Amino acid sequence: MTRAPVHLTRRHLLAGIGLATAGPAAGLRAQPQRPQTLAIDATPVPLRLGPNRDETAVWSLRTDHTPPLRFRQSEAVEVALHNGLPAPLVLNWHGIDGVPSIEPLTARRPALPGETDRFLLPLRQAGTFLCDARPLGDGLAQSSPAQALIVEERTPVEVDRDEVMLIEDWRLDAEGRPIAPGAGGKTVGAPLYLVNGKPSLDLTLRPNDRLRLRIINACQRNAIALGIQNLDVRVIAIDSQPAEPFLARNGRLVLAPGSRVDAVLDATPPAGTTSAVTLHDGGSPRQIARLHVSAEEPPRSAPLPTPAPLPSESLPARPDLKTALRVDVPLAAPGGTPTSWDVPTHFNMSSNPAFRVKRGRTVVLALTNPAATPTAFHLHGHHFRLLDRLDDGWKPFWLDTVLVDAGQTQRIAFAADVAGAWLVETMAVEWSAPRQVQWFAVE
Repeated sequence: MTRAPVHLTRRHLLAGIGLATAGPAAGLRAQPQRPQTLAIDATPVPLRLGPNRDETAVWSLRTDHTPPLRFRQSEAVEVALHNGLPAPLVLNWHGIDGVPSIEPLTARRPALPGETDRFLLPLRQAGTFLCDARPLGDGLAQSSPAQALIVEERTPVEVDRDEVMLIEDWRLDAEGRPIAPGAGGKTVGAPLYLVNGKPSLDLTLRPNDRLRLRIINACQRNAIALGIQNLDVRVIAIDSQPAEPFLARNGRLVLAPGSRVDAVLDATPPAGTTSAVTLHDGGSPRQIARLHVSAEEPPRSAPLPTPAPLPSESLPARPDLKTALRVDVPLAAPGGTPTSWDVPTHFNMSSNPAFRVKRGRTVVLALTNPAATPTAFHLHGHHFRLLDRLDDGWKPFWLDTVLVDAGQTQRIAFAADVAGAWLVETMAVEWSAPRQVQWFAVE
């Protein structure tokens, strides 16, 4: 399918960004004998959108659990996905590595309208995950839905509050109806952002409270930056993988589409202080949340000490770059690269993989962005290190998504430690840009 190139009319704020997602490698553990059940019904539900907050029916992932979905590490979940939408549907689980049986398109065929897809979802690692129905979402009647998935650590983290901030963007047509991204769609206006399905999030903290804030960029295309005032923002995990705790500079976080960041915030300002959370997307900044310190009795006389690192499991400490398989991966420009990338609706396992690799070997991918705007790259089934420019080191966190600036190349390294057929995705950070995919084989 031929796609028209995207011509930008503004400069994107996200040049040279490296912060995105990370996730687990698959250390095998015995699963509980009695898996929990999770019924997911993809169906229209009412939501208030637009400047007048008019109620309209939007596509959603409705579940038999109160959102966000919460389970415990090492549990297994029997998922029953019923497609009540008028289009084929397949789920994508951001951050859950090493489970080839849940991989969209390569292992799970799309569920047709009216069908129910059943599969087992092992939750081997704790963290903040994202489930969405976006792989086939381009050009549909509406945007595809998303849900947060929280897997709690075996040993609870010392916090007073544990909250999710799931940020979604909506675009409306001239009649005020929500529309989907992708090339060839209708003209759209500025994005409308919702936090946990509402225009904003308000949280009240007691003095010296510790908040674990799980921030999820569930936007369809937009990369975003968040600024949190008056509070130290200490990052403890990125995209489902623990990070050595570090302070975000100036309380600022940048997230690619699909990225997740877990941050710890201590309510140390005086009672009555309100901290605004501001979203930046290259347009006018907008406030999307407020964190208010109340005058209630504090739970302790002093703030908690600096948090210890979360337990890290299974991922190698050092990637073996000397014996790595090295592959050049030109990312798809908005018009597509017909010899390598294709839209998900045209995906076919009979096509040649981008590469094949023996299980256990390190892979280094050179990601080159020929587009005129930053482009997101997402690796399925594995997580990677973002390498330094000369391959002489790497960033001290794990990712599964990275933004590659216009005309730039980023190198990533990962251990191909689980056999299977896995997707890679790319899309320019622009509403009209298509999502495109390839696959690779670990043998």
